[in-house]
Amino acid sequence: MTDLEMIDIALLALRIWAGVVMVAHGIHHGRSLEGTANWFEARGWRLPRLNTFLSSATELAVGVGLIVGLLTSVAAAALAATMLAAFWTVHRFSGFYVFSRPDEGYEYVAMLAVVALALTLVGPGAASIDAALGIDETLSGSTGAAIFGAGLLAGAGQVAALWRKPSGGESGD
Repeated sequence: MTDLEMIDIALLALRIWAGVVMVAHGIHHGRSLEGTANWFEARGWRLPRLNTFLSSATELAVGVGLIVGLLTSVAAAALAATMLAAFWTVHRFSGFYVFSRPDEGYEYVAMLAVVALALTLVGPGAASIDAALGIDETLSGSTGAAIFGAGLLAGAGQVAALWRKPSGGESGD
């Protein structure tokens, strides 16, 4: 097996696992929209029901996009945007470690964001719809970095527009 084939296998494994994680989160958030909305509201999200729906739908779409390798850089940028929002509104208050309480630390969301960055820079690999369509190289490299940056800006915009640190309670106190 050539080095390039090994890289393609590694990219496929990375994409599939990140995609599975995101689909699982989307299903988890979507199973109890009311409960998730209450959780979002307690952490300072305005329009918690809308944000719950958008979060669940985004996580599902990102997961499927990563698994099949369709518009991979866009899916990875949306993953990074989601992780930025999660980091800023919940995880940063608990420190680095995921086992910190009352909420989990940011090591998990940071890891997913770095995976997203890697996928936007190097692309999805040969076993992807992007490669079959011939757009894998077009959407990676510097273009992928720009897409990743746009995703981070979108995530920051969402947080700026729709989140305020709660005055007491769970986020950061």
